[in-house]
Amino acid sequence: MSVVSALVLYAVIWFLCLFVALPMNIRSQEEEGDVAPGTPASAPSNPKLKVKAKWATISAALIWIPLSLAIEFRLITIEDIDYFSRWGDGRYG
Repeated sequence: MSVVSALVLYAVIWFLCLFVALPMNIRSQEEEGDVAPGTPASAPSNPKLKVKAKWATISAALIWIPLSLAIEFRLITIEDIDYFSRWGDGRYG
């Protein structure tokens, strides 16, 4: 796997982990009783983005390391997940 492929894989996993973490432990402005003017009451009062970014970085690294090693040592290949070529000559249409 090239360096660029490894970085792209890490970025995809990192954003996935971040999007999973974003809705966790959120209290809305309405629940806190302090709605800022011009914002919806359902907006988060304190989203804790730095903490969630740190957890996304740690989680992504823990997922990325074994996955990239599996790809590098060819434990997972395209042929393992390419179901369309198994059903015929490989053409989709």
